[in-house]
Amino acid sequence: MFSNDNNIETIGKLVEVVKHYLKLQNEYVRISALEKFVRIITAFTIALTLVILLFLTLIYLSFAVAYALSPIVGMPWAFCIIAAAYLLVLCIVWICRKSMIERPLIKFLTAILIDK
Repeated sequence: MFSNDNNIETIGKLVEVVKHYLKLQNEYVRISALEKFVRIITAFTIALTLVILLFLTLIYLSFAVAYALSPIVGMPWAFCIIAAAYLLVLCIVWICRKSMIERPLIKFLTAILIDK
């Protein structure tokens, strides 16, 4: 049954097709991983740029508000009020960190890493 030249040739072709398929599958996995890595790095770069710009904006706005408050409460107290406001925001973010930071980040990374 297996001694037939036609069967041996068919098995040889099947082995070649399987090798080619595995090579293509390996290449697909590599390209898919690279694409996911690039998407994550791009998102990180955009987020980092936006955070830096936001911080710069907040610094200038903080000084503007402090100087606006200085005639009312004095310069040192104006800066203390601004610092207290930032401390309050920090506490709120810390308390709500799971819903504000962790869950959206997990959803974003899951959407990128898991193919649907």
